Amino acid sequence: MNNINERVVITGMGIVAPNAHGLEDYEQALRQGQSGIRHHAHLAEHKFACQVGGIPQNMDVIKHNYLSEEALLAMNEAMIYGAVAAIDCWQDAGLPAPGDAVDWDTGAIIGTGISGLDTIGDKLVPLTNGGRVRRLGSTMVEQVMASSSSANIGGILGLGGQVTTNSSACTTGTEAIANGYFTIKSGRSKRVMVGGTEGSSLYSWAGFDAMRVLSRAYNDQPEQASRPMSASAAGFVPGSGAGILMLESLSSAQQRGAHIYAEVLGVDVNCGGQRNGGSTTFPNPVGVQRCITAAINMAGIKGSDVDLINGHLTATMADPYEIKNWQRALGRNADDMPLINSTKSLVGHALGAAGGIECVAAVLQLDKGFVHGSINCEDVHEELLPYANSIVHKTQESSAKILAKASFGFGDVNACVVFKKFN
Repeated sequence: MNNINERVVITGMGIVAPNAHGLEDYEQALRQGQSGIRHHAHLAEHKFACQVGGIPQNMDVIKHNYLSEEALLAMNEAMIYGAVAAIDCWQDAGLPAPGDAVDWDTGAIIGTGISGLDTIGDKLVPLTNGGRVRRLGSTMVEQVMASSSSANIGGILGLGGQVTTNSSACTTGTEAIANGYFTIKSGRSKRVMVGGTEGSSLYSWAGFDAMRVLSRAYNDQPEQASRPMSASAAGFVPGSGAGILMLESLSSAQQRGAHIYAEVLGVDVNCGGQRNGGSTTFPNPVGVQRCITAAINMAGIKGSDVDLINGHLTATMADPYEIKNWQRALGRNADDMPLINSTKSLVGHALGAAGGIECVAAVLQLDKGFVHGSINCEDVHEELLPYANSIVHKTQESSAKILAKASFGFGDVNACVVFKKFN
């Protein structure tokens, strides 16, 4: 039943990030400016120019607290990250432990960018090429299919709504939130788990290293390698993990007395068409601006109402263009911009999981009343000096009510979500 007046809120979250697992530890890591970027010997051994990355810590131990040995045999890294974050999100939302019954009211849209390449590279290709197909085992397909993580989560939690995977490069996690929003607004589900998950496979990161877009100048100083908005930024740092949020209709959340973190006021997803300067790897500025403006308009607010921007901001040449696009889309002067931060400075760029991981950070900031600092940008990029007063370097307390979050991805695709502190 269509109910376009139904409001959409967030009632649970789960996080597996390079700098923390779990909401409490993640909040503290954000507040303290704790980096999850480390040097990884296996990257050096494989002669990567970039030898640093963001990989969740202690997962070999943590996963056993969530998943049985039998289940783990059929799961790769992205599936494990997604499952742990989803179980945490489910419990945080205060929902009953899954049993034999199907939950027909809840679905999942869990995206990924390049998931499963560890399984493909380590097992599927070498065993197949070596004529040892029978050694692949019976779970190979469920580990390499594009929807492996969402299908796995659907089974763990007994979900009966739409369970699917979206994939839109680095826009994926934020796009999943937009997709879930529309699912609830249309009355198709009371709840939808949304977000993204991504593994840390060499095969996922190798292409970016070959493109020379990864940071290679700070291999001996890993915590300084991710430098969004910095004059000395040297490329993005690859990351991994999972961030999942429970979207729910306001009526359902209130009926069951759920804690509400924030409201999703408006969303938009578009493509710049690879025109007007846009390409597969660089955004059409008009497309970016239209996406942000459309989300603001759907939210029923003005650009001047936005208090915080959690940017895509990857530590590449695109950072100055992004901030200028935000300014034009919001219709504000350079010296009157909202506060701006980049979660990637702490966790790197988790590709298809980036939007989910960063949206959890965004909602935590609204709910808990703080803005985390962006580290490593003391030397603000020359083109961003007019915006310097808006760039948050050290965590500060905040009474912000509205936060805009955007993600941009290969293919000239864009997604923007407007969150409001729930009152």
